[in-house]
Amino acid sequence: MPLRLPPGVSRLTAATQLSIHAEFAGWELSNVRLYSDGTRKVVLRRKRRNVPLPGIIT
Repeated sequence: MPLRLPPGVSRLTAATQLSIHAEFAGWELSNVRLYSDGTRKVVLRRKRRNVPLPGIIT
C-alpha cells in the first residue's frame, strides 16, 4: 500500500500516522523514500500470518 506524506509533515507526525496503520490495520513498514522537495513516499505491506488456507488440511 503506497502512502504519500506531504512536505510539511514532521517526523513525529509521520511516525504516529504509520504506527496507527500498523496497530489497527495490520500493516508494517516496507520502504520509505524522502524526496528533495520534502515529500515522503512510504510503502506498507501486510504482515504475514500463519493461518491455513480454507479447504487445505495439514
